[in-house]
Parts: sequence; structure tokens; C-alpha cells
Amino acid sequence: MTLASVLTVLADHPVLVLFLVTGVGAAIGRVRLWGMSLGAVAVLFTMIALTAWGVSQGVTIEVPSYVGDFGLVLFAFSIGVIAGPGFVNALRTSYWMLLLVSAIMIVAAALTLGLGTMLDLSPETIAGAYAGSVTSTPALAATGGSPAATVGYASTYIFGVIGAMGAVVLALRHSRTDADAPPRIVDLVIRIDTDSTPTMTDLTRRHGGRVLVSRLRRPDGEVIVVGPDTVLEKGAIINVVGPERVVAAVTDELGHPSTVNITHDRSRLDYRRIILSDSRWSGRTIAQLGVAERFGATIVRVRRGDVEFLGTPDFVLHQGDRLRVVAPRDQLPEVTAFLGDSERGMADLNPVALGLGIAAGMLLGLIEVPLPGGSHLSLGAAAGALIVGLVMGRIGRIGRFVTTIPNAAATALGELGLLIFLAYAGSKAGSQILQAIASGEIVALVGIGLVVTSFAMFGTYLLVRHILHLGGTKLSGVIAGAQTNTAILAFAQERTGHDVRVALGYSLVYPTALVVKILLAQLLTLL
Repeated sequence: MTLASVLTVLADHPVLVLFLVTGVGAAIGRVRLWGMSLGAVAVLFTMIALTAWGVSQGVTIEVPSYVGDFGLVLFAFSIGVIAGPGFVNALRTSYWMLLLVSAIMIVAAALTLGLGTMLDLSPETIAGAYAGSVTSTPALAATGGSPAATVGYASTYIFGVIGAMGAVVLALRHSRTDADAPPRIVDLVIRIDTDSTPTMTDLTRRHGGRVLVSRLRRPDGEVIVVGPDTVLEKGAIINVVGPERVVAAVTDELGHPSTVNITHDRSRLDYRRIILSDSRWSGRTIAQLGVAERFGATIVRVRRGDVEFLGTPDFVLHQGDRLRVVAPRDQLPEVTAFLGDSERGMADLNPVALGLGIAAGMLLGLIEVPLPGGSHLSLGAAAGALIVGLVMGRIGRIGRFVTTIPNAAATALGELGLLIFLAYAGSKAGSQILQAIASGEIVALVGIGLVVTSFAMFGTYLLVRHILHLGGTKLSGVIAGAQTNTAILAFAQERTGHDVRVALGYSLVYPTALVVKILLAQLLTLL
């Protein structure tokens, strides 16, 4: 079989090409050089290389546009669902940071427009160059994913990644002096010495609801689950759970660390990690589950993804959360059945929410807003799906309708959607990249990428650090979020031992930066 016939077979079977390039590209993306890897974007460059090779042999290899649209909206909606629970809180508590990052992205777009106009580039190429400089695949999609835009994206993307990594390295140089380390959730067994006999409600109120007691052993030796009205009497031994500083304060208030570890006594009370897989309880608070009233049980900790939270009564649970439950030994089977405890709960796609959510997002993206001069502006499918995903992820439940998708399932769907779209975008750019190299246009695009990425990333580093005085560890996450790039996030996490502050900084700015970039990229195509 000749090379031309192999390429012809691939051209006749786009689904085969899609999966072949996804597999080969993903494998290439895992190769690490000097501590860096391309990640998912290697799929884009693999497809560009394949289609360019096909063009040189007179064979056109292309992935249908509807396949690219499918991948894009799947990615955007999934990201919205994941970020939704923390997005409103980010708007409320970090709006200055969001405004600052948004302003930097706007100036970066203006800088791209100015340089592109000087170099006589088309609006589509300018928009693609901006999307690549700030490594935003949804922004590329917002331009329509034309070949010209994809060439601009591919030409500027590489330094978009390298420049952001440089800014992360700079930020982490200051991490040793960070004063914003997150509280570590700890357990400590305490013997009560005080005569004040507070109730559990009194203790919780004094410490801002940031402390739990998982079990109590009375002076007579009886071990019980602690409720709101339980009296913390002198001589009792309790297991306190909470942030390290709060637990230390409780110890000073009530007594001293005990040499008797009551958590080792599992004769009456036991504990278990249980997966919340029953969709009836998704979107409910821990208090609304009523496990204390039903079973005499306490949800002490909640693990979502790689982050652990204190199981406070107002904490909103999602399907797929892993719960650390303390309960009477004979009640644990009932608690387990009540919560579900099935691995399938973590992979439940919730097709009702997925289908209706993406459909609503695409309809939102079709709405056109008239602009002066007779043109129109719309969010596009990507931004529409993202916004609906954010809202549904935040709401969690409407009556009996669960609007969220388990974190693990949403993450997998988002990655799949991104890989599909990258393969599609690469198939559109293969022929154009050869023309850009032959004409010398790629040199101009690389130059734009150097300038715009440097401004966007190092501008974010300087302004956020020196105006908002953010610690280096969290700042590295903000830089990754401003660049809306999971490869940069992974780069920062690896260098910090997956410090939770990196993910927090990323999630704070990611949704806002992504929406702003999508709107700006679309606007650039109209100018």
C-alpha cells in the first residue's frame, strides 16, 4: 500500500482519523522535556501535521465541522459545571482581581489588533493570534474556527504556553514568604478540664462554625455521637475536627490533648468513607440530609476531587462526593445504603442535565445583539454553554431536578470534548499553515505572540502581586487561570506538590477570563 493510498483511506474515514490523531497526539503530549509537556494541545499540532502532509500529497483530510462543534460545547459546559459552585463566591470576594485580569485581557486584545493591523493581517488571523497568545481554544472557536484563525492560533500558541510557564516560575520564587497557607483539616483527641460545660452549639458558635466533634466518651466510659445539644462535660474525652488553628484554640479553651485515642475504639462507633451516589441528595446541604436524626451519624469531612472540606451543616453536597461518616456501628450499613456508596455515582453523566443544559447554552449563544453599523454580536455556542454550565453548577438542584454532574464525570467529559475540538481545529489549519510558512506570515504571527503573551502573563504577575499583594503560590494558579490553560495549571501544581492554593487561584479567575476572551476574540473578527 502506497503512502497516497494510506492518506486516501484516512480522508475517507474521518472518525478513524479523529481517534487515531487523538491517541497519537495525546501520547506525544505526555512527553516531558525540561519539565514541560504540551498536554492536550499536542492533538492540535498532530492533526495540523497530518493534514499538511496530506495536502502536500494532494489528499484533503478533514474532520466535519459538526464534530468540532460537539466537542467544543461539551468542553465548555463541563468546565462551567465544575467551576459553578465557586464562581459566585469568587465574584463576591475577588472582584478586584477579576476586574484586573479582565482589563489585562482587553489591553492584550487591543495590542493584538494594533500589531495585526500594522502587519496587514486579516481580522480572522488577528483574532486567532489573540486566542493563541492567551491559549484559549474556546476563543478560537468563537472566531468560527476558520483556517486563517486557526493558523494564527497555532502560530502563537507555543509561546503562549512557554511565556505563562515563565511567569509561573517567577511567581513561585516568592512562595516561601507566603502568608496565606490554607488551614489544614486535622483531628485531635482532647480531654475536657473546664467547669464551664458548654454545649456543642456554644462551641461551634464561638469558633465561627469551623469545628466539629466526631465523638465523645463520657466519664463513665460510654462513647456517643455528638449532637447540637450535647453538653461537653468535665472529664469527657472528645475527638475534635477542624482547621489546625481552630483545633488548637479549642484545646486551649477546653482542656489538653488526651493520651487516650478514642477513635481506636470502634466497638460502638465506627467510621467509613462513603460515596454520595444517590442523586436524590445531590444539591442538598448536609443538614438537609438529616443523617444525625435518622441514624445518629455525623458527616465529618467531604472530599471533592483532590480537595477536602469540613462537613459543616451548610455545606452543599454533590453527587460523587466522598464523605467521611461516623455512626453507631450497627447503623453504618443503613447510612451506606441511604447515601448510595456506588462507584457509578462518580461517573453518572446525568444525561437530562447534560442534554438540556447544552441545548440551553447553544440557544443562548444564538441570541444576536445589534451593534452600530448594522453588525451583530452573539456569545456563540462555547460561551453560551459555559454560562449555562456555571449557572447549573451553582444551583445544584431545582426541585427534584439535579442540575449538576459529578466532578469526575464532568472532568472526563470536558477533556474528551477538548480533544475532539482540537482535532477538528487542526484539520482546518493544515493547508493554511503551509501557506503561512511559504509566505513568511508565520514570522509576523510568532512576533505578535511574543509581545502579547509577554504583556498578558507578566502583566498579570506584576499587577496582581504588587497591587493585590497575592502570595506566590496562589498567584501561580491565577496566572494559569488567566491563561485558561490546564497545562499551565499542571505545571504549577507539580512544582508546589499540588498545593490547594494553586487550584483556588486558578478557579477564581478561569471562568471570567474565559468569557472575556471569547467575547474579545469574536469582537476582533468584526473589526
